[in-house]
Amino acid sequence: MTSKQPDSAPRAKGFRALWWIGLSMAVVFVDQLSKLTVIENFTLYQRQAVLPFFDLVRLHNTGAAFSFLAGEGGWQNQLFLGIATAVSLALVWWLAVLPRHGKGVLALGLALVLGGAVGNLIDRALYGYVVDFLLFYWRDWSYPAFNVADSAITCGAILILFDGLVLERRAERRASGAPPD
Repeated sequence: MTSKQPDSAPRAKGFRALWWIGLSMAVVFVDQLSKLTVIENFTLYQRQAVLPFFDLVRLHNTGAAFSFLAGEGGWQNQLFLGIATAVSLALVWWLAVLPRHGKGVLALGLALVLGGAVGNLIDRALYGYVVDFLLFYWRDWSYPAFNVADSAITCGAILILFDGLVLERRAERRASGAPPD
């Protein structure tokens, strides 16, 4: 009679999920620290030139990406709080159920999106708007101001797309015995 060893996979999976959530919380910390620094050192709309194409600025965004719905009467803040909360919970669940191996790029992307979503959620809950402060421009053109959380969401989304569009297809081709790309 052989004794069955306890399965360590659930514990390992939980540890991995905690590691990725820890990375998400590091993103939240850097995001909130940078926003607090801007709030303490800049007045609203104040700009400080850093490079010929980059300024620090303090802006308040009551909308979503690219100030979508910013001109509304305030109801959009509750909508964005609800969406960010739902997305954050879904990302925590997704990180918890990811397979043990071969999903590092996807997990990194999910962790970055989670950290960014929570960072902006905190702003909305505390202030009713998101603090944006990174402004890139060239002559009369400027990209909408953004923050660390927005950067994390963008980088995370790119990694998630890369995983789904490139890495998953490669894995499927290998599994089917087809030659590599």
